[in-house]
Amino acid sequence: MKPDLLSLLLRLDYLSCILTIFSTVLVGRRYWEGWVLAAANSVIICVIGLRTSQLGFIPANLFCIVLYAINLRTWRKAEISPADFSRCQSPAQENR
Repeated sequence: MKPDLLSLLLRLDYLSCILTIFSTVLVGRRYWEGWVLAAANSVIICVIGLRTSQLGFIPANLFCIVLYAINLRTWRKAEISPADFSRCQSPAQENR
């Protein structure tokens, strides 16, 4: 392996580590952006797997990307915009 390629892979490895931590924290705090970071991280892991001939990482992370997209779509649909929220009434307001 060439030294340039090795240093690039090490940087991708550290970047993947940081993205894993940040995406986990964001998803745990219920921020949809965590799913986007997790998908970006899966792409990086696919690149690492391809470059190091560890091809088992690729189908697993492609599956994860699809799962992240489904979760992101579900979370974004569930968000209530401020305009929609103003139309909602609590049971106490309906009885007035």
